Amino acid sequence: MAIELDHFIVPCRNRVASARLLAELLGVPWEETSHGVFSPVYSNDGPTLDFQQTEEAYPIAHSCFRVSQQVFDAILARIQGAGIAYRSNVRGPVDMKINEDYGGDMIYWNEPDGHRWEILTVSYARQAGAAIAASRMKS
Repeated sequence: MAIELDHFIVPCRNRVASARLLAELLGVPWEETSHGVFSPVYSNDGPTLDFQQTEEAYPIAHSCFRVSQQVFDAILARIQGAGIAYRSNVRGPVDMKINEDYGGDMIYWNEPDGHRWEILTVSYARQAGAAIAASRMKS
């Protein structure tokens, strides 16, 4: 069996509120509770984002969702409708602009507990990976 990522734990202060907000913005299903301590968000048929409530300190996570242009536009409209500040650069100022540097659209926003979310239509990471693979094949 191939290795597949099943779930990712997202620590937060209010698991229900955090899971609900992300699921509503992405337009995907979620559950208030699953296996007792998690509020899972089902962004696709792959891994779930399992929000777990904690009072402990935790590092800020960055998660990126690759979507079609139509889905990007719908998510952006929900973000704007919710009055959520977004930016065109992961650590840049809140500029309410779309980044088009890599041949597609992308934006970033922070959820209330500080985690950084990103949506994009073209994967710059996969472009880099394809370029590395191509250069290795030439060697």
